[in-house]
Amino acid sequence: MRMSKQSFEEALKELEAIVSALEDGELPLEEAVKKYETGRQLAEHCQKLLEDAEKVLTKVMVTNGEEAPFDSEE
Repeated sequence: MRMSKQSFEEALKELEAIVSALEDGELPLEEAVKKYETGRQLAEHCQKLLEDAEKVLTKVMVTNGEEAPFDSEE
């Protein structure tokens, strides 16, 4: 599955597996470097998904001093 199509949960699970493998210290150097790079990309992907979710959750309309839910069709 392409990283851009992965859900947050899928990407986080893969990232956790990579971190665990790197922490074990049993990987050959070349494989560890590849996993590190993949992990870095996964972390960036997760960060972007979190930032996108935060934008949706924090965008509100102020009506009479009260916050109203964001209308995603705007």
